[in-house]
Amino acid sequence: MKLPFEPYTPTWKSKFETLKKDIEQLLSDIQPQVDHIGSTSVEGLSAKPIIDIQLGVKNKEELEQVPLLFNHPNVVYYEKYNEDMPERRFFILFQHSVSEMGVSSILKAHQATPEILQNHDLRIAHIHAFVLGSADWTRHIAFRDYLKTHPTIRAQYQELKQKLVQQEWVDGNHYNDAKDAFLKKYEKIAVDWHQHI
Repeated sequence: MKLPFEPYTPTWKSKFETLKKDIEQLLSDIQPQVDHIGSTSVEGLSAKPIIDIQLGVKNKEELEQVPLLFNHPNVVYYEKYNEDMPERRFFILFQHSVSEMGVSSILKAHQATPEILQNHDLRIAHIHAFVLGSADWTRHIAFRDYLKTHPTIRAQYQELKQKLVQQEWVDGNHYNDAKDAFLKKYEKIAVDWHQHI
C-alpha cells in the first residue's frame, strides 16, 4: 500500500490543540502531560497527515489506567504491542467509530490487525502513553526539538521520507522499520543534545 504523505501545514498544530483538549477531558482523572510529537509537530517537514500525540503520566500505575480511562468510540487500543514495548500504551484515533468499522476497541496479543485498520487515510492520530521522564518519553521530545533546531538533519530526514513514501508497504510498521537506522542514529544524538541544553 502507498502511505499518504503531505507537505507541512499549520492546520496540524491546530488539530493537535483540539485533540489535546479532548484527551485532557477524557483523562482528567490522571491529568497527563499532552505533547505534539512526530513529523507533524515539526514546521517544514512533510508527513503522513496523522497527528502523533504523546501522553506523559506520573507513574506505571497511571500508565495502566490510561486504557481504562480512554473510553472513546473512535479509539482502538493496540494492547498487542505491549509485549514488544511494555513501557508504552498505544492507541489510534480513527475517523469512524469501531462499531462503524466492525472492529473491536482492543487489539489483543497475537490478534491479526483487521485490514480496515491498516488504512492510514482513516487515521486521525497515533497516541503514545509513557511515564514522564522515561527514556522513550524523553527520546520523542528530544528528537522533535532537535529536528526543529537542526535544519540540515531535518532536510536529510525529509529526503529519506520522500524517497520511502514512493514505495509500496505491507503496513505502516514496515515503513517505520525502513526509517529505523536514521532514527536510531539521530535519536541518540538528539537525546545527548537535549541533556545539555
